[in-house]
Amino acid sequence: MNNEDIEHLLANKPALRASREKLEAMRDGAYCLHGSWGFGQIKGYDAAQNRLFIDFPESGKPGHPMAPEFCVDKLIVLPEDNILVRQKTEPAVIEGLIKENPAQLIKEILKSSPNQTISGTELDITLTRLLGPAKYKKWWLATKKLLQKDPDVGVPAKKDGHYVLRDEPIKPEEEILEEYYLNKNPRKKIQLAEKLFEFSLRELEKKSDLTQQAKSDKVKFIADDLYKIFDELTAAIKSAKNLSKAECLHGIWVRNDLCRHLKEDVDQLEPTSKSIIITCDNDGLSELAKEIPQTPAYLKRILDLLTRVYPEPDQWRGIIIDLLRKSTGKFTAECVNFLVERDCAELVAENMAEWLNGQALESSVLSWVIKNRASKKYASIVRPLLNHRLLAAILYAIDTEALMTTSTRRIPLAEELSDDHDLIPDLLEEANYEVARDLAQSLMLNQGFEPLTKKSILARFIKLYPSIQSLVSGEVAEQSEQLVVSQWSLDARKKELEEILKVKIPENKKAIAIAKEHGDLKENSEYKMARQDQETLLARKSQLEEDLNRGRVTDFTEASKDAVSVGTIVDLLPSSSKQAVRYTILGAWDSEPEKNVLSYKTPLAQKLLGKKVGDSVQTDIDGNVENWAIKGIARWVDQK
Repeated sequence: MNNEDIEHLLANKPALRASREKLEAMRDGAYCLHGSWGFGQIKGYDAAQNRLFIDFPESGKPGHPMAPEFCVDKLIVLPEDNILVRQKTEPAVIEGLIKENPAQLIKEILKSSPNQTISGTELDITLTRLLGPAKYKKWWLATKKLLQKDPDVGVPAKKDGHYVLRDEPIKPEEEILEEYYLNKNPRKKIQLAEKLFEFSLRELEKKSDLTQQAKSDKVKFIADDLYKIFDELTAAIKSAKNLSKAECLHGIWVRNDLCRHLKEDVDQLEPTSKSIIITCDNDGLSELAKEIPQTPAYLKRILDLLTRVYPEPDQWRGIIIDLLRKSTGKFTAECVNFLVERDCAELVAENMAEWLNGQALESSVLSWVIKNRASKKYASIVRPLLNHRLLAAILYAIDTEALMTTSTRRIPLAEELSDDHDLIPDLLEEANYEVARDLAQSLMLNQGFEPLTKKSILARFIKLYPSIQSLVSGEVAEQSEQLVVSQWSLDARKKELEEILKVKIPENKKAIAIAKEHGDLKENSEYKMARQDQETLLARKSQLEEDLNRGRVTDFTEASKDAVSVGTIVDLLPSSSKQAVRYTILGAWDSEPEKNVLSYKTPLAQKLLGKKVGDSVQTDIDGNVENWAIKGIARWVDQK
């Protein structure tokens, strides 16, 4: 549009006078962004039709006609120094920055932004357009690490913060040091002190490559402050009242590292790492291990600390074995490695076999076994576990986790079973048809898989045992069975379904709509993720609706004192032990294995239903035969 065109338009549409500057920017050849159609270029203006003609290649709209008054609100005309425009006008320059100098590319984006600042969200959108969704994530992960060391760029601490191009460069260590002295929060002070100490060590390692003058300037900056950092940190830990035990232990370790670096006496400092450990019971130690920073160095450090606090081998071995049983994430592998390196592989193997037989293998340990089943290093531990009982334990762990959570998040162990196409054939290699059929039945009733995933996994069973195909036809009849449930478990499912219907599905629809605006759906990772989330939500919605239709509420007052029923507390004496075990049998969704609360649908509960004091039942779970003598029966409602 030229000035004459604009004057003519304003004469006919006086309301547009306030938008004159925007109209003047809509010149031939200018680049622009549309919320739905993406990046485009203005090709011309037809005064007779009062239409701008714009190419939107991302949406397949060449020469798309648009009224200028509509464009004022819907179109952003980009300045010449905008990075997306420069990608078109200076492609070689921008491609060179992407490949050779990514930090400078971000600076160029900041230079063209208002006040030389841009939000993390805006930067994500710009970079996704610039690099494409497939390349963006890996490139940005590496670039952010470079920016954190760049004195010209202020990097936000949180994702929703702003990136800033500074007028005066600030060294990262200067920024951290200033924040350390200003911050009064002990938790944050520990984290900053750790960064400063790590920075000083890195600079000392590099000093051999520096000139003497640069060496004294760069290293001395932090070195001169280390004593003050140490003193403030020591005081902060000593006086802090709101630190958890894990946070306090983390602070002690940072303080001790500083102390040793300064060649001071660590033994004179209070509190000590030992004082934290001795106040924890086994459950407390397990929580401590989950809450400390999950780096290999810290995870190994807590294990080494245990051997010093409890120097008797039988004692620290027992403690670490218990930690291994309850471990999560990276800590599982660290526990196994630590024990194996100290000639305890046989002990690990014995305990894992025992946990498997007792269905006590936790998800993280099961995941470790799956990932290391071909390992030579751990062969003596893993190979005896590779049978159909391990698959039963995996399915049980997945189902338990699904029943105990109200969220729709994916279960990592379920994803591993789904993604590892060789796992089921490996574990069923020596299983007979009856065993495989029972496991396939468990899979069909499992709450931890989406319907499509369940069918995909079931196909692997059918490939090995074609007769299992007959189970599929019986799935509907099995699912129609009525379930006896507690009011609280029914309410929890109703609440989850309500949240899915009123919050999550509407949010997901918005996410799909926004993702569609980013362009080509084949290469649009945001769109694919939103659609995957949609499938998960709809599958969970369907499952919850089915559950609610099948549920029959009981208050357990119908339970009998004479025979085992739903709502019964039963004392059992297993043949493998001299000590009785008390189980509570409640509704279909009430299982809490750690509290010995069983759903009446579990194998043991099914055997017990209808039995009386003095009766015995036998269970054969995956070849593990156990006889149970009923010693006592009581009603749960009478004792709650």
